[in-house]
Amino acid sequence: MARAGAIAERTAPAVRPGGLVGVLAFIGILAALMQTLVVPLIAELPTLLNTTASNASWVVTATLLAGAVATPIAGRLGDLYGKRRLILICTIPLIVGSVICATASSLIPMVIGRGLQGICVSLIPLGVSALRDLLPPERLNSAIALMSSSMGIGSALGLPIAAAVAQNASWRALFWGSAALSVLILILTWFFVPATPVHKVGGRFDLIGAIGLGAGLISLLLAVSKGGSWGWTSGTTVSLFATTIIVLLGWVWFERRTDDPLVDLRVTAKPQVLLTNIASIATGFAMYTQFLIIPQLLQLPESTGYGMGQSMLAMGLWMAPPGFVMMAVSPLGARLTALRGPKFTLITGALVLALGYGSSMLLMGSTWGLLIVACIANAGISLAYGSMPALIMGAVPPSATAAANSFNSLMRSIGTSVCAAVIGVVLAQMTIQADGHILPSEAGFRTSLLIGCGFALLAAAIALSIPVRKMSSRSKTPVESISAANV
Repeated sequence: MARAGAIAERTAPAVRPGGLVGVLAFIGILAALMQTLVVPLIAELPTLLNTTASNASWVVTATLLAGAVATPIAGRLGDLYGKRRLILICTIPLIVGSVICATASSLIPMVIGRGLQGICVSLIPLGVSALRDLLPPERLNSAIALMSSSMGIGSALGLPIAAAVAQNASWRALFWGSAALSVLILILTWFFVPATPVHKVGGRFDLIGAIGLGAGLISLLLAVSKGGSWGWTSGTTVSLFATTIIVLLGWVWFERRTDDPLVDLRVTAKPQVLLTNIASIATGFAMYTQFLIIPQLLQLPESTGYGMGQSMLAMGLWMAPPGFVMMAVSPLGARLTALRGPKFTLITGALVLALGYGSSMLLMGSTWGLLIVACIANAGISLAYGSMPALIMGAVPPSATAAANSFNSLMRSIGTSVCAAVIGVVLAQMTIQADGHILPSEAGFRTSLLIGCGFALLAAAIALSIPVRKMSSRSKTPVESISAANV
């Protein structure tokens, strides 16, 4: 199958850079949109699905788990059989999942549908990796930055659109709309994304490695995401953490001894790749803090003394401009990477993100202040996220591009999952009673924002230690030339 894929995709047709980048950025927007699609429905899901609030939370958890498991698998398959082919294949579960959700009237079909939708997260690293294969060097920097920051647009559009539809139409329209957009993605990919070369002919897919990594990730993310409700010292949570350690240690042992591993740990262990991935965990944590804090502050009642009293729709509209800031800053990040290297851009982005959280100590008393905080933070996220693929691709061979980018995306997802657990504990422990309800206190929100600031500074410190090796110009690929720039 790998050889057949190589024959089919060995010669790529002429590339239309504008159309290619536009379609791949649209794919990134849609993938991010899927993550925020059900946010306005969370409070109503128990009634809509005739279930309990605890069970309804699986609608969100299923998306997280499916995305985490699918991303490294899709990345490896993309390297073996072509990124375009995998983008087309991964769009099909998105369409099917959207239709299942649109017609669901109970919990199980909705969870299945959301799990299928979660697979679309793998489209982003596949798209970034396809850019390396298809674009000329002079277009690569800006395209990678734009593709990485397109997630901000998806998040920015997701909340207000989903809130408006949920308030003024049937909630099922959200999923019918996502199905239609997914079909459009399939069509646009077919016409505008050329076949990508397969760099390693004769490789095989590591099924045992995929099962092992999937089992380890499911155990870890279930423990992290459900530990708060199950109890961090409960038998279930402790057993899941123990299973994670045992399974992942066995997975590492197996991956080091197989000829065609799902994740090449020899490549992953390179200091440039390893430290970038560790920095990605810290950056993912820091990034997600604002998405947990600022929407709550905007919606809490004014009677608390620190809430803004905004509706769900108004909150979504206030959160939209920061998403567009990500897109606007991406060309600056590309230029900075071209001039100083992706390491410098990652450090700068992490420091700007920390500055945003630091400014919240003075600005969190008004809606405009929270908007400024979110805009500064998202500018930092755009710089940081746009630089990571260049750092990764500058240290891995073309035959491992999609797998390495997918693993990096997984590290960011682990950071966001840990963030949700940590911030959840902080807000649950620091509470007040207002209007007959137990709510997170202002001190809890400030502490959480400072934790986000601390992780952003940690990401900058880790990035500072990334060794970017200089290479002879004869041996450099376009992205490796970027990574070898003086920092």
